[in-house]
This record gives sequence, C-alpha cells and structure tokens, in this order.
Amino acid sequence: MSKAEMSERLTKAAMGIEPGLPLETSGGDLDALQRDVQRLFDIEAIKQLKHAYFRCIDTANFDELETLFHPEISVHFVGGFYEWRCEGREEFMANQRKSFHKRAVGHHNGHQPEIQIQSEREATGLWYLADHMWILEHQFYTTGTALYADRYVKEDGRWWIRETKYRRIYEISRSLEENPPFSAHYLANEGSEPATD
Repeated sequence: MSKAEMSERLTKAAMGIEPGLPLETSGGDLDALQRDVQRLFDIEAIKQLKHAYFRCIDTANFDELETLFHPEISVHFVGGFYEWRCEGREEFMANQRKSFHKRAVGHHNGHQPEIQIQSEREATGLWYLADHMWILEHQFYTTGTALYADRYVKEDGRWWIRETKYRRIYEISRSLEENPPFSAHYLANEGSEPATD
C-alpha cells in the first residue's frame, strides 16, 4: 500500500466499497419479490462464508478453508509492521498452513458486517476484525483490530471470496517473557507442523 493509500481515511469509498442495490422491496410482481428475497438469502450466505473463514483459520481446517476462496483470490493485508500481498488460492493456502501450526494460537472474530449486493453475481463487504495471535516458539503476541474490505462473486450457485484486504486500526505486537499457561490449545493437536528454518 502506497503512502498515499496509507494516509487515506478508512471510509467505504477509500476502501473501494460502492453502494449496492437498495434493501427495499421492488413493489413489483411475484418475480420481483422473489429477487428481493434472494438478495436477503445472498447476504446471509456471504455472512456465513466469512464467519466460516474465521472459524477455519483458528481451527486449521484447511480443507474447508480452501473451498471458501475463488481460485483467483487476491489478498492484501497491512499491519503495524508488515504488508502482505498474494495472488491465487494456492499461494494463500500455503501461507495459511504455515501460519496456523501446532505452535500457534489464533483468535479471530469478524463483527458488524456491511454487505452490499452489487448484482446477482457480485457483492462487497466490510468487516470489523478483532484478533489475538500467539506464536509460541518465538514467545510473541499480536493483538488489534482491522477493517476488512472483501469482494465476493457468485459462480456455480455459490458465493466465493474473490478479494480480501485489511488495514489495521490498531495493533500491539510484543515479545513475551513466557508463554501463557493455556489450559486448552486446539492447534497443538490439529495445526500443521511448524516450518523449520
């Protein structure tokens, strides 16, 4: 993200989110009503898609996670000390497998979705992220919030995440003197093997 992009306010316009179709009844015939109801179903399907994303990363459910992304997914994440971009589902999934391993603990929640249906096949969404991430082998902890801006496409009767990006609102990253005494650590059993240097 360029300095100009970084200095932009976090508004819908600056994040590339345009107004969608109005959330009101068309006032037409039965076909129009069916289209109105379909838009509501589409909004719910997109919410479930993004909620599944957060669940799957924190549980290292990589098989299901892969089914949520369009093959040509575009990713751009900007944090306090990092900026990461990738193109394509294969590259994105390789990164997720490296991040959510047996020596990591993740807690990612997406809140307050603002879904804009652009057409029968396209939509956008804003999500408010709150997260915690521990990398136990490095005794390192990151927490913060961010705004996600997503683009979705509907192909073969289902919605896919086509583009996802976020920019941090705040981030705190620090080394720990010792790791927390987790009484449960799901990824210890279900996460991928940590990368070796």
